[in-house]
Amino acid sequence: MTQHQLIMAHIDTFGSISPMEAFMEYGITKLATRVSELIRQGERISKEPAEAKNRYGQTVRFMRYRRA
Repeated sequence: MTQHQLIMAHIDTFGSISPMEAFMEYGITKLATRVSELIRQGERISKEPAEAKNRYGQTVRFMRYRRA
């Protein structure tokens, strides 16, 4: 499967994808770039800011992508 296919399959299965999920599950390091490419190809994908705690208890911010 291509990275584009992996991303869309993940979104369809789990509802959304984050950069860390893309890296840990599929080795995709530039999720935002791949999502931009998918949008240019006609996929309807939205992004929303998300927050989580890192291993040091600090709040980190990132984008989560899902079908629009």
